[in-house]
Amino acid sequence: MKCGIIVFPGSNCDRDVLMVTQGLFSVPTRMIWHEETDISDLDLVVIPGGFSYGDYLRCGAVARFSPVMKSVVSHAEKGKLVLGICNGFQVLTEAGLLPGALIRNQDLHFICDRISVRVEKTNLPWSQAYSPKQVITLPIAHGEGRYYATPETLSDLEDNHRILFRYCSHTGEIDEESNPNGSLNNIAGIVNKEGNVLGMMPHPERASDSMLGAIDGKGLFEGLFKNR
Repeated sequence: MKCGIIVFPGSNCDRDVLMVTQGLFSVPTRMIWHEETDISDLDLVVIPGGFSYGDYLRCGAVARFSPVMKSVVSHAEKGKLVLGICNGFQVLTEAGLLPGALIRNQDLHFICDRISVRVEKTNLPWSQAYSPKQVITLPIAHGEGRYYATPETLSDLEDNHRILFRYCSHTGEIDEESNPNGSLNNIAGIVNKEGNVLGMMPHPERASDSMLGAIDGKGLFEGLFKNR
């Protein structure tokens, strides 16, 4: 498997992902400047967190028009893997690769914390290293992470089991008190219909190295690279 990490002006988590993919898992990884268009050699494309283009207009709204994004859409349409983390999730919704939108947090404050997340399904590469309904702890850092969608979209996500991660209590209950940003249905991460595109607000790459005292995010990468 070969991995690529998109770098936009304002990306700030690209090296964090690189330290996991290449540093911890020894997966060949290259940084992709947003003006590049040839990503045909890659199996996994990661759109990292940060503040692409300074989050002008809306988070991810300008990045969606970067030259590389046409290639990312084509990459996804071929069934290859795409992971969007935090700002990357916002970019994926703006690009139409995932439904819904990420809007201002319910209390209008930037949130930087560690939160509990429940793994809703484990039949995809993203989550196959976890157990069903496993509760993991991941960092979040966002001001516009509140997932919003129409009732029809929410029904489709629920009925077709496309919600991969939900915010929860430390014992796994899905309730309002455990929802840090007001996301509808406590949604923390979703996949496309085919399951090869994942967008999530929590940062698994920031919880993958034991030196940081947190490894719950490592399972996501373990699942991806299991049979590489």
